[in-house]
Amino acid sequence: MHIKYESFVREPLVDGDKDYHQVSEDIVSPIERKPGRMWYIGFIFSIILLCFGIFSVTWSVYWGLGTWGVNRTIGWGWDITNFVWWIGIGHAGTLISAILLLFRQGWRTGVNRAAEAMTIFAVMCAGQFPIWHMGRVWDGFWVLPLPNTRGPLWPNFDSPLLWDVFAISTYFTVSLLFWYSGLLPDFALIRDRAKTKLRKRLYGLASFGWTGTAKNWQRMEALALVLAGLSTPLVLSVHTIVSFDFATSVIPGWHTTIFPPYFVAGAVFSGFAMVNTLLVITRKILKLEDYITIGHLEAMNKIIVLTGSIVGVAYLTELFMSWYSQAWGEMEAFKWRIVGPYWWSYWAMMTCNVVSPQLFWIKKLRRNIPFTFVMSIVVNIGMWFERFVIIATSTYRDWIPGSWAYYSPEWPEIGFYLGTFGLFFTCYFLFAKYFPVVAVHEIKFVLKTSGDNYKRAMLPHEEQSLEEFVHEADSHHGHEEEHAVAHH
Repeated sequence: MHIKYESFVREPLVDGDKDYHQVSEDIVSPIERKPGRMWYIGFIFSIILLCFGIFSVTWSVYWGLGTWGVNRTIGWGWDITNFVWWIGIGHAGTLISAILLLFRQGWRTGVNRAAEAMTIFAVMCAGQFPIWHMGRVWDGFWVLPLPNTRGPLWPNFDSPLLWDVFAISTYFTVSLLFWYSGLLPDFALIRDRAKTKLRKRLYGLASFGWTGTAKNWQRMEALALVLAGLSTPLVLSVHTIVSFDFATSVIPGWHTTIFPPYFVAGAVFSGFAMVNTLLVITRKILKLEDYITIGHLEAMNKIIVLTGSIVGVAYLTELFMSWYSQAWGEMEAFKWRIVGPYWWSYWAMMTCNVVSPQLFWIKKLRRNIPFTFVMSIVVNIGMWFERFVIIATSTYRDWIPGSWAYYSPEWPEIGFYLGTFGLFFTCYFLFAKYFPVVAVHEIKFVLKTSGDNYKRAMLPHEEQSLEEFVHEADSHHGHEEEHAVAHH
């Protein structure tokens, strides 16, 4: 039996009875009408958080970093913890865009637009932390790789903190290009549907004169492939370089070569969890359940359980290597990590990141939306604790007992962190209101092969269910084999 399109065993990527016009209508109409009450409540709350964050940062810069809880032993507190956490969240978007595009994974089409936007907003939040952590913000000028016209003063290119500047700025630029180039056909669609002159003019400018000719599509697809090729090594390199902030030091608990791969796995882990958090809410509020299906969420849950297991193996490898090295400093660092005053953060990390994702081996839970939502938040809490454990528990017990100190954050640090949530969600709410959250042209591209109604139309009998058809095909194949054996 010859099947023209994709396998019937795969579930549809677009549910419901959809045609091309209906796809445009469903995805673009939320942009054309006034937002609901939930949007306004969320947006105003995000603005309040953002304002509190701005106040906290202003306070810190005016009075100095003495307002933070950092001390002689723990020079990196919440600030760098949150920096690494936000960078990790920004990983899923580029992975979904680039790597899954190169591997021709059709299920990325429903989730890639929101994931790319999330990447850009997360990197915007992350980039602020090292800048404000300088204390004297104006000294940020010396980080720029300007020509050596300043005599003997030259930025320290041996420092991984400077490598971060290059890695993150490159990552942000490529992600922004990827996201925006994919938006062009959808902006043109909104422009052509626009009822007011202002809307037509603004979306016309945003679409760069897109007309939908074969040449336009050819160039956009070529650009997508080039950017995917550039982004793929960036996905691996950015968090690797962030891990070098720790791995190139000689502090027990940090000085380890396993950091780069397990930071990358952890970043993908937390990034996919954040995509799930956003998409579960977005699909409900914007009524996009037919385009962001349970199948999409299940595929992401599979990646979460894979990367969570990799992270778990990395934690156990760290413990084994500290024992196997028989280096007193390493063994003590991990002993204090597990049973010291910060024991609660270590065990929260292990529970959230290693134990809880294993529940996704159960298919019913993988496809359960409330459970997926709760788990996505649990995973990101665990990944925040991972960064806190690495930073705080490796430094709060120094070589000199006189400098031992217990770190706890002050209100300006907490306010700064909450402020980045305000920035992130303010940007996301504006994105959800003025931009199509799902890529319209990509959904149309997979509609004829993976749309629910088209897959059903390809069945031999309309009334026949998918399970019946697959069972019939299997039995037909079995009879053919029996005939062949008998004839032989």
